[in-house]
Parts: sequence; C-alpha cells; structure tokens
Amino acid sequence: MSKAFSLDEIVNHNKPGDLWVIIDSKVFDLSKFAGVHPGGASVLFDEEVAGKDATDVFFGLHRQEILLTSRYARLQIGTVVGQKELIPTPKIGDLSQMPYGEPSWLAEGHYSPYFSESHRKFQRWMRRFVEEHLMEDAALREEDGKRPSLSTVETQAKHGLLAMRLGPGEHLKGMTLVDGLVKPEEYDYFHELILTQEYTRFKSRGYSDGANVGMLIGLPPILNFGSDQLKAKVVPEVFAGKKFISLAVSEAFAGSDVAGIKCTATKSDDGSHWTINGTKKWITNGHFSDYFTVACKTKKGLTVFLVERGPGVETKLVKTSYSTTAGTAFITFDNVKVPASNMIGEEDKGLIIVLSNFNHERWLMCCVSARSQRLATEECFKWAHQRKVFGKPLLEQAVIRQKLAAMIARTEAVQNWLENLTYQMCHMNYDQQSEYLAGQIGFLKMYATRPAQDTAADAVQIFGGRGITTTGMGKFIEHYHRTITFDAVLGGAEDVLGDLGVRQAMRKIPKNVRL
Repeated sequence: MSKAFSLDEIVNHNKPGDLWVIIDSKVFDLSKFAGVHPGGASVLFDEEVAGKDATDVFFGLHRQEILLTSRYARLQIGTVVGQKELIPTPKIGDLSQMPYGEPSWLAEGHYSPYFSESHRKFQRWMRRFVEEHLMEDAALREEDGKRPSLSTVETQAKHGLLAMRLGPGEHLKGMTLVDGLVKPEEYDYFHELILTQEYTRFKSRGYSDGANVGMLIGLPPILNFGSDQLKAKVVPEVFAGKKFISLAVSEAFAGSDVAGIKCTATKSDDGSHWTINGTKKWITNGHFSDYFTVACKTKKGLTVFLVERGPGVETKLVKTSYSTTAGTAFITFDNVKVPASNMIGEEDKGLIIVLSNFNHERWLMCCVSARSQRLATEECFKWAHQRKVFGKPLLEQAVIRQKLAAMIARTEAVQNWLENLTYQMCHMNYDQQSEYLAGQIGFLKMYATRPAQDTAADAVQIFGGRGITTTGMGKFIEHYHRTITFDAVLGGAEDVLGDLGVRQAMRKIPKNVRL
C-alpha cells in the first residue's frame, strides 16, 4: 500500500541527492531523476518546487499523460496525508468534461433528433476500442513513420470495422459487427459518422490516413462496378486485413481535372489483356498497398482497372507535411500487363466510376475536419484554463476568450451542418444523394476546411511557442496547424468544390424567377 507523508516531512527533502515534490496529492522522489531531467536540474531545485506542492508548475509545463507512463509513474513513493487527488486521471472510454469537448448530442443535458440508443452504445464501444487498441500505435507510428501495425489492422477486421468504414450497404450482409452490438441492417451513416470521428481522436493525421483510408476510396469501385469474380477475389481479403488497396487517380499532371490524366492503358490485339504505362502521385497507402484501383486514359475516355503489385509496378514514398505512416506514394506503371478480367466497369466509361466516389469521400473528410477542429478547440480551452500569465489564468484575457468564441462557433456550425446532411443521406439512395447533396457536401467541405485553418492559426497564437513545438504541451496544436491543409486539398480543393456547389444550384434555378 502507498505510504502517506506529512507536509512537514516532505519539505525537508529539497536538496541535491534528496529531492521530493508533490503533484496533485502524490509524492514523487526525484533524487536520482534530477540529473537526467530533460529541462535541467535547476528547475527542480527552484524554491517553489523542491519539497513543495509543484502541481501548478508541473501542469504549466507538462501534459498529464506524462505521469501515466511507466518511466515516471515509478517515481511515485506515496501520497500526502489528508490530501485527495483533484485532477483525476481520465479513464478509458470517458467522455470529455470540457464545455464543447464533445458534440452536443454527447453533452450532458442536451438532446438530438438524430442519434438513437444504438448510436450511443456504438459510440461508447468505439471510444473504448480506439483508446485500448489503437491510440498507442498511432503515437508510435506517427513518430517513426512506419505503416500502422498489422496486428491493429487484424483487430479492426475481427470486429468488422474495416467493412463498416465503407458505410451502410450490402457488403455488410451476414457479418457480425462489433461483437453483435450493431446489426448490419441497422447500421447507417450516423454509425459511420461516429466511427470516423472516434478514429479522428488519434490526433495523428498521418496515422489516421495510414489506417486504411486507401481502402475507403479504392474498394468502392470494385464493390459497385466490379465483376463478381473481382469481388470474390479482392473484397474478403481486404476486409480481413490481409491485403491493402489504394485508389490511384491523381497525377502530377492532373488532380481535380480527372479527365486530364495521362496514364494510359492499351488493349492487346486479341483483347486478352491491357498494358498500362504512366505515373500516379499522392496516392494514400500506395507505398504498402497490394492492389491499386487505377484510372487510365483509353481511346475514347477513361477506363478503370484493378492492378496487383507485381512486375512493372514501383512505389516510392512521397514526403508530405504529415508522417510517412500514411504511405503516401508516387507510383510508376512500366508496361504492366493486366488481364481484361481486371477491368472495373465498362471500357471508356471510367469517369463515372471515379466521380461516384467523391460524395462519400468528401463527406468523410467533413467528419474528420469537424472532429479535428473540436479537438484543437478543447486543447486550447484547457490550456487557457490552466496557463498562468501576469498572475492569472490565460482565460482571463479578453482577447483569448474572443479567439475561443470564434473557434467554438466554427466547430459547432460545421458539426450541425454535418449532422443535417447525414440525416439526408440516411433517407436517400445513391442517385438521390448525387442529385440533391453533391453540391451541399462540396459546400460543407469548403466551409469546414477553410475556417479550420483559422482555428489552427488561432490555436497557435493561444499556445505561443508551444504551438510550434513538436513535443510537449502544444504538440497536438503544432501537428494540427502543420497538417490542416490536407483536408482542404484532398478530395477536391476548396475553390473547386465551392464552384461545384454553385453550378449545381444554377441548374435548378427556375427559368421564370425574377426579382
């Protein structure tokens, strides 16, 4: 059992070789640690720290999670007589207690017309799953740049999560999802919204994309347009986490201008196979994918093929603002022979296949952007609450409250618009979504990612120097600020999507309207 010490006893341990401190009622022996303290020994021998209650000083310099690591937890030798812990350690699965730390449907005293008990149970399950099985791997892989650990992928597959990430549909039929908690026929876009936003809580943007985002956009063309033979070969092993797939459309020559791609596919004289030549760039998960859904230029349009990694296929890492754990790749196809049976859909009619992906992909990115903004806002709110400047909390500064007000308003606006669109998706089939929601989803993505950059800039100002440091108190803000533009570019640049929304609206203007 932990020993209890009096304040009078602790205060005497305040010199080199004999140094104790108090952090939130816990007593730590730093006698040996002082010599290797990353911030130098002098900080620990300060008169406000050595032998004293250093709680405020500690939380002004370190994140709470530091105390939970085995390296530092072992330094605790006891507690203070008569004191109780005031800053409890968050438990796995807990909801945030910070105002606006969760979407309103999860906040105490709030209601929602969208989320059922099934959704709430699923959220609780997802929160625990992510924290127990993925958080540690996310932090490690974001740092070392290696692909997400295969054991975590297999664990997700075991619970049906890989298949669930593609949204509701026939592909879930007959599957056991999350230990039977959600039935395939009741799984809807709100379940998927929850799943996506819980994954976003990694606070590791590269890892979030590395965790099978390639599958989210690379597999649907096969599910929706592929032959039964292709589906039988590819889908089970991808859903089982045994193989990985990417969507290979973007090139150095063509991004949003999909029709401008230069990668070619030439049909053999006997029609038995195609030969693919060209390059693709910025392909998420491409560096470790086994399959590639590739859009190619053919005689009269675009044609899409499933290409297996093999002779003539070479992938190289593209170093971007976030970690190489995402496996972002430059791909070269050099005289790659592909069986005609690997064609997805019809010859020369691949553009519709590529475009069919966009609504769901962009909606997913809105889910990510909304939750990322909330996480950044929560970090800032906590920091402003605990950081002391000029003898009082940073939160007492009116300019800081103004920044937080804008951050909260942006976050809530995006989330509420997102939930409204998600409700529409739940009540529309694919054709109706394309007809009525493509423009709105484009507008939402534009709106979500543009203010997000304002939130990132404000967050850095609130954290100051810590907000541009890759470790310590502001590490997540630095990461958010550095990677925020991914959401603004991937899936369609903001200006392109805004223009798409207006052009869709233009087609619906009645000819007889006047001011």
